[in-house]
Amino acid sequence: MDTSKKVVGIVGSYRKNGFIDTAIAQILASAEHQGAETQKIYLQDQHIEFCTNCRACMQEPGTQRGKCVLEDDMDGVLQTIESADSLVIGAPVNCGNVNALTRRFLERCACYGYWPWDTPAPKMRNPTIRKKAVLVLSSAAPALMARWLTGALGALKNLAKMLGAKPIGVLWIGLANSQEAELSDKDKKQAQQLGQKLAVA
Repeated sequence: MDTSKKVVGIVGSYRKNGFIDTAIAQILASAEHQGAETQKIYLQDQHIEFCTNCRACMQEPGTQRGKCVLEDDMDGVLQTIESADSLVIGAPVNCGNVNALTRRFLERCACYGYWPWDTPAPKMRNPTIRKKAVLVLSSAAPALMARWLTGALGALKNLAKMLGAKPIGVLWIGLANSQEAELSDKDKKQAQQLGQKLAVA
């Protein structure tokens, strides 16, 4: 019987081999070293339309995510994520929050909510948190400053919750200004530790 954990990384950056991609790769490699099965999803490689806020996916009750009326790659992406035990979710900070690529994906995760018309607010279809998540962010500003002065961390926490995951750690890469995405020794060590945590029960 295969008892290995499956860890899926979601890269919300436009830059392959950039800071976000590099950090997620390090985390996944560490998890794989502990025996986990890993997979990486590049959001920029997926055909994901913008949410039109029609709320069709939020009308029918039940614990399963609602069906979106848009025909694209989103259903397949979510199936992969749902098959995982743990997630790594990464996005850069643009204009004070996560970038538009990640935001588009986040908004399409509205299907995990139940919000029939004429009710005041949405509810999570399945409030049970079954997965662990590591959140990865990068910013040109120092990590401590960006962490508290932007809405990016809150956005990724909300995304993790919609995907049924509880964050167990955050890797924030500050001063990400160079064209070459070389992680510091401190960031590499933290990435390794976080990957190990995702791979264990």
